[in-house]
Amino acid sequence: MAEKRLFNAFPKVGIRPTIDGRQRGVRESLEEQTMNMAKSAARLISENLRYPNGDPVECVIADRTIGGVAESAMCARKFADQGVGVSLTVTPCWCYGTETMDMDPFIPKAVWGFNGTERPGAVYLAAVLAGYSQKGLPAFGIYGREVQDADDTSVPSDVRAKILSFARAGLAVSMMRGTSYLSMGSVSMGIAGSIVNDSFFQDYLGMRNEYIDMSEFIRRIDEEIYDKEEFEKALAWTKKFCKTGQDPNPADQQRSPEQKEQDWEFVVKMCLIAKDLMNGNPRLAELGFGEEAMGHNALVAGFQGQRQWTDHFPNGDFMETILNTSFDWNGPRQPYIVATENDSLNGAAMLFGHLLTNTAQIFSDVRTYWSPEAIERVTGQKMSGAAAGGLIHLINSGSTCLDGTGEQLKDGKPAIKPFWEIDEDEVQACLAATEFCPADAGYFRGGGYSTDFLTRGGMPVTMFRINIVKGLGPVLQIAEGETVRLSDDVHRTLDDRTNPTWPTTWFAPRLTGQGAFRDVYQVMANWGANHGAISYGHIGADLITLASMLRIPVCMHNVDEERIFRPSSWNAFGMEKEGADYRACGNFGSLYGV
Repeated sequence: MAEKRLFNAFPKVGIRPTIDGRQRGVRESLEEQTMNMAKSAARLISENLRYPNGDPVECVIADRTIGGVAESAMCARKFADQGVGVSLTVTPCWCYGTETMDMDPFIPKAVWGFNGTERPGAVYLAAVLAGYSQKGLPAFGIYGREVQDADDTSVPSDVRAKILSFARAGLAVSMMRGTSYLSMGSVSMGIAGSIVNDSFFQDYLGMRNEYIDMSEFIRRIDEEIYDKEEFEKALAWTKKFCKTGQDPNPADQQRSPEQKEQDWEFVVKMCLIAKDLMNGNPRLAELGFGEEAMGHNALVAGFQGQRQWTDHFPNGDFMETILNTSFDWNGPRQPYIVATENDSLNGAAMLFGHLLTNTAQIFSDVRTYWSPEAIERVTGQKMSGAAAGGLIHLINSGSTCLDGTGEQLKDGKPAIKPFWEIDEDEVQACLAATEFCPADAGYFRGGGYSTDFLTRGGMPVTMFRINIVKGLGPVLQIAEGETVRLSDDVHRTLDDRTNPTWPTTWFAPRLTGQGAFRDVYQVMANWGANHGAISYGHIGADLITLASMLRIPVCMHNVDEERIFRPSSWNAFGMEKEGADYRACGNFGSLYGV
């Protein structure tokens, strides 16, 4: 699999087998069953979850079952030594709650209490969850619906789903901690999301903020601070596989063939430099640039671009597209996460989606709501199927990854897959479905190339976004739905009304008939900003679990209630679940805040 990019080690999942500490018969009778539960949980996680580089998630099991505070301390020491970032306690029996609980305030924690009648783990589960709530350490409770026999080592399907959901979200929390958001430039066109809020990153995500001026790109280009061999390889690949599309500019505003050739070289160099800025490059040290070789340990970045850069230099669209894509001239690889217009809040949302799914993320403007009546009026075509209630036009000039074409396949259907599942035919299909159009001079006076494709229909996707509200803090909004493929003539008629040289995704949110999901118009009207992150799959439930770990309330979602999994203490904040989420997040405060 791919090499790790960051200096941080991937976090491991720690499994804590707790036990009734009474010896002379009680503890001894439970040792094997308790340790087998831990092994089953570890096997489940390692066989089903992977890190973003494709390696299986590692689990660490305590050296011995935990019957009291001394063994809790032994386990905590081992977990610290082994780099554990997520904690799952398992037990089939009664244990001494506050003596055996995990007390680390920054590690996401859950407890699986075995549903059996011999020495019911449910009693301990209820007791220890009460202890966690009382001590202000929110924990997730996992309890199977059906009673199991004492010698049953299987993991029931409902328990399995909750363990994996908890572990996915917990690993995302832990992987963000100690990394950086790299701001490449500053505020783009007054967009509030690109006013990088360091308190949000520090207090809620445990990340630091790094900043460079965009002039650093020019310095590195002028002083040739990049890998020239990789540049030649990247340029050759780009010329061979990246098709040039239509030039939308009047003849007197079009760049000359020589200028367009120079633009290709420039934007390819931007790709290399942005990678080096984020994660460093040992090759630069060999070339005598030791400081530049280190990078900024950035898990996510944003590029300002407009307007101070794009009024004079080729735009960042190609750079953002290729970096956000799951492949480049070196073949399939983990996507980078780079936000257009330095919209750090949308970048953080993209990061959430990537860490939960290991896939590339689509960045889009939430551009236009098209009612079915408006579509019929403009095109003469009546909408049906998923488009019957209208559509949201998702379109942006920048970092919509090539995976967003939908040309990768899963079970014969359009998909966005982890890089290790993508084959060369799918790489070529994504490239063939894309054109790189000379930049519209009305937006980008300095030239460059914009990405243009039309997403295939029928993909389940989730659109989501983080917003910050003064006095409240961050909130998350979520809309599950699917992509829709319109006929070419309908798409062209609608697309030509905006910018036909940018990538389009037609999105139909799943409606519930209530609130913000009463109809498609209400989804658009309730969206909190001009951008959205779009992830393959219906991942709303996992996003809600992750948000609860970070103490970010969810202000809008269409996730079925039975799929929602939050810490048990959320139940104490009222019977209305979404209001309780706000009250719980406000009560416990940001995960890393002081």
